[in-house]
Amino acid sequence: MALPDLPDLPDHLTALTQVVLSNLEFQHDWTGVQTHRRTNLPRPLIYGLPPKRLYVHPDEQIDIIKAEKERGAPIPQEPEVEWVLPLHLSEKWSPAQFAAVFDAIDAIPPGSGADDEAGEAGEAGEAAAQWKLWRGPKRGKRVLLATVQDDSTVTYYWIFDGLVKPRQN
Repeated sequence: MALPDLPDLPDHLTALTQVVLSNLEFQHDWTGVQTHRRTNLPRPLIYGLPPKRLYVHPDEQIDIIKAEKERGAPIPQEPEVEWVLPLHLSEKWSPAQFAAVFDAIDAIPPGSGADDEAGEAGEAGEAAAQWKLWRGPKRGKRVLLATVQDDSTVTYYWIFDGLVKPRQN
């Protein structure tokens, strides 16, 4: 897969982005994977839809449990479009560089349809409205950091804009 929308990138960033794109699509079955390039970003980001939900905020988890109790049925956990930041293991990034990435993006990547879901929240009652808001206005900025090693192994870590309390097990 070529990266026609990134002609002005240095070769190492183009190759790094390609490794992560291929890993997401062919190893992890993501769909709709695209690069996101803006002049205010230090490098291109990637966004796409994973095959299953990757992250549930601890407060959302509580709202979902309450809504499931009221409904008497489980609430489906559909996947969400996620941001991905490709980095090489040898790169040294400062908090200011990560802050620049978070300042340049919206919490929800393009084409996610989260606005439609949040708009339907009032239809199923107050408890349902609360858990649905986590896919819209309550969603905090987060990026899946894709760290590429020299042998092209990719390791993923969540990074968040600000503090996030630990998840409950």
